[in-house]
Amino acid sequence: MDARSISDGRSWKRGAGALAFALLCIVIVALVHRQGVLDGLNEGLMMEAGRLRDSGGGQHFTTIMQFASTVGGTGGRLLLLGGALALLLWSGRRRAAVWLAATMAGGTLLNLLLKQIFSAPRPDLLPHLDIVHSYSFPSGHAAGNMMFFGALAMLAGRWPAYAAAGVVIALIGVSRVWLGVHWPSDVLAGWIEGIGWLALCACWMPRASQQRAGRGR
Repeated sequence: MDARSISDGRSWKRGAGALAFALLCIVIVALVHRQGVLDGLNEGLMMEAGRLRDSGGGQHFTTIMQFASTVGGTGGRLLLLGGALALLLWSGRRRAAVWLAATMAGGTLLNLLLKQIFSAPRPDLLPHLDIVHSYSFPSGHAAGNMMFFGALAMLAGRWPAYAAAGVVIALIGVSRVWLGVHWPSDVLAGWIEGIGWLALCACWMPRASQQRAGRGR
């Protein structure tokens, strides 16, 4: 076994370990939430969101939050993913496009599976300002956009991309609490899920040299 194979094997073990740890954290969050340990935090933050919604400038912020939630929803994310894949293919980065598509497909299936496992109802503390039909935990918006914008930042490999991704991810996650359709713990669990999945997928992300070779071909 050569040095590269050893390195790849260790990378896979680290990635799998990171995902396993993330899943363990999600289980812990779910358990403490069901035991009522997080009620004070969840209800306090959501009530604060409701108070701000009803304040003088709340309507303007609600419009921003609804826009962010729409962009980060399934339809908006699919449109953005299609645009990103088209751009990668046009620039000759075929391997990167395949990696991004597989990362998002697998991450979506993981979130759907976790939602079915936990089968958590939506919060009813505030009137919902968005139409929702699926289970609440972990947040699909939080997980999906952590995966998508995180993956784009990883492909870019520059700190401004990571900073921009962080801002967008945070805004979309906060919007779900603002709109009354997720507890903060749902969003936290979604972020943890997304980070764990990205840690695993990073193990087979094309290297910069491979992407340059793809453009050359």
